[in-house]
Amino acid sequence: MANYLVTGTNRGIGLEYCRQLQARGEQVIAVCRRASPELEALGVRIEAGIDLTAEAAIAELVQRLDGLVLAGLILNAGILERSSLEELDAQSLRRQFEVNALAPLRLVRALLPNLASGSKLALMTSRMGSIDDNGSGGSYGYRMSKVALNMAGKSLAIDLRPRGIAVAILHPGLVRTRMINFNPNGISPEQAVQGLLARIDSLTLEASGTFWHANGEVLPW
Repeated sequence: MANYLVTGTNRGIGLEYCRQLQARGEQVIAVCRRASPELEALGVRIEAGIDLTAEAAIAELVQRLDGLVLAGLILNAGILERSSLEELDAQSLRRQFEVNALAPLRLVRALLPNLASGSKLALMTSRMGSIDDNGSGGSYGYRMSKVALNMAGKSLAIDLRPRGIAVAILHPGLVRTRMINFNPNGISPEQAVQGLLARIDSLTLEASGTFWHANGEVLPW
């Protein structure tokens, strides 16, 4: 039994992470701004009222954890706001950078005392953050923020290696969640998380910093 902290847990992929981790006997700390009935029904430890873009909220979360050692830190919280070239919204772009790229990095820094040799860090990104894979353009804020997260993940893999902490940079696939209006072409959150947990469980220091698809494919930068 190990401690896993997951962010963005009130629905979708984050909720499914909590469900599957609990089902296999892990101790789950579910971090969110507002808990959902579905999350509350799981019976996991919930740390609600945490806005990860606010330094004070991050400090409060650290205080609540009270030195708890985490075997896994899964940073799943994120937002997607559409932005075309014709309708650029600078505020939206900044907001996506704050939530998708800066907040995870700041949280990792704050939780370093809670990570030990052998701990694993998983950053939930997207292949929309792959420059080589961009064949459709658009989605400026989301794409740019995920590129930034990918770069943060690569640097974290280098900086955390001496501490024995491995980093996975993970794309879940096209998943039927509210974020993409439950696209019928997507896979279920259950299937996505099964693949994501397989990547996390098999993660080693040698593979740290790799950009993975949940299905095991290594994605281009």
